[in-house]
Amino acid sequence: MTLRTVLMAALIAASAVGAPMAASAATPPTVRSDAASDAANQAVVESLYRAFAAGDGATIGGLLATDLVWIEAESGPYADRNPYNGPAAVFEGIFGRVGAEFQGFAATPQTFLPSGDRVAVLGRYTGTNRATGEALDAQFVHVFTVTGGKITHFQQYTDTAQWVDVMTPD
Repeated sequence: MTLRTVLMAALIAASAVGAPMAASAATPPTVRSDAASDAANQAVVESLYRAFAAGDGATIGGLLATDLVWIEAESGPYADRNPYNGPAAVFEGIFGRVGAEFQGFAATPQTFLPSGDRVAVLGRYTGTNRATGEALDAQFVHVFTVTGGKITHFQQYTDTAQWVDVMTPD
């Protein structure tokens, strides 16, 4: 078993049950995967990040399933409305607020780890908070579930302490 397989199983298990990671002797769930579905699901997620970078709301909306469930990291500034149900809730509750509160905001993917219907993405958030003038440079892991070419679930993991610090006036 490769390190990638172990890490993906842990991320998938945690996001599937919505529980924090904990050490356990239990056998990790079996993840069914093949190269074709991995590549197709990764392509959907890559398209989402390209649309984010271009500010292309129509493409973003087209990649999100109508029954999307989006969960921001616990204790983060945008977790107050978790779970976000449907694209409209995500556009208004997350994208709208981030755009209003940050100058030059970007979510930059660095590594894609597809496995079956899940795609984990490692990357960084950057931007400057408009109210405080402080810069954000935080790691993230995003775990997407892709079904039928649409994103049906999103779970964010990030340095929420840094987000809160950057957004809180001194």
